Amino acid sequence: MIYTSFDNVGLVRILSLLKSHNAEYLSGQDLSDVLKISRVAVWKHIKRIRSLGYKIESKQKLGYKLVGNTELLLPWEIIDGLKTDVIGKRVYYFDDIDSTQNFASSIAKTPRENGTVIVSKKQSSGKGRLGRKWVSPDGGLWFSVILHPKFDVSLATLFPLAASLALANAIEKTLKKKPELKWPNDVTLNHKKVAGMLVDLSLKSNDIESLILGVGINFKIDPIKLEKTIKNTRNFYGVATLVKKNEDADPIKLMQSFLFELEKICEELNQGNIRKTIKEWTKMSATIGKKATVSTSSGKISGKAIRIDDDGALVISQAKETHRVLVGDVS
Repeated sequence: MIYTSFDNVGLVRILSLLKSHNAEYLSGQDLSDVLKISRVAVWKHIKRIRSLGYKIESKQKLGYKLVGNTELLLPWEIIDGLKTDVIGKRVYYFDDIDSTQNFASSIAKTPRENGTVIVSKKQSSGKGRLGRKWVSPDGGLWFSVILHPKFDVSLATLFPLAASLALANAIEKTLKKKPELKWPNDVTLNHKKVAGMLVDLSLKSNDIESLILGVGINFKIDPIKLEKTIKNTRNFYGVATLVKKNEDADPIKLMQSFLFELEKICEELNQGNIRKTIKEWTKMSATIGKKATVSTSSGKISGKAIRIDDDGALVISQAKETHRVLVGDVS
């Protein structure tokens, strides 16, 4: 099943009425009269709304009352109260998909899709960095964001760091937890991975035609179960969950906060204010100032991570020499 921010009108109108009258019951006849649809159509929409995780009480002769919201990242929930100008104004939601990156790639070049978000509850073939598979268990947030940025292509390698900073800021503001950033684009809690990102670029005449940011967040997952699945994969260093099983937290608020922070940082990059982004990333870094080994396609480099360059490269100090690394894994 697919839902978008620009259709499903009947369902969304009924849901809006229930939300605006959340302290009282609305009869099926009232809903039918206001929306000018049949009672049968009302009942079908109510059934569909319940299937999406909303809790609706129904009483004979009184009607329906909304008593609980969903936790799914549904398009109309993301848009309601979103404080961005562009990002997140168009949303596609899937129950299941091979990869949100794949769907994003198929529509990314269309001008109206600038800022579009593609969300899926499940992914059968989620994508990670460097061609790796991303395992997408229940309770995670799996989505892609399409951008048509104005910044120069030379900043494309800095963008993943900037995006991870946006997510870390959103986590701190909405969940009051203090994540750290592991080069190039991992977000960690207690030195274990809680989120990761990748970027797919399409270039035209040395300009960025479209940029697709893929994001995977272990929002409320079973970390022990996931660790058993991926512990033998390359560069594994543990799994964390943002929210524990018995904790209450709203994934929609985190999503809205992230999209807002991402748009702010994109604007900084568009204006060329890269030093501010690098400075803020470094403050939250679990890499800079530490001994590190970086695995690259040409071998390993060990030394002290001393800084991030303007293009996002990690600079390693080793035996009075410095090495710049643009692509690799840090341990």
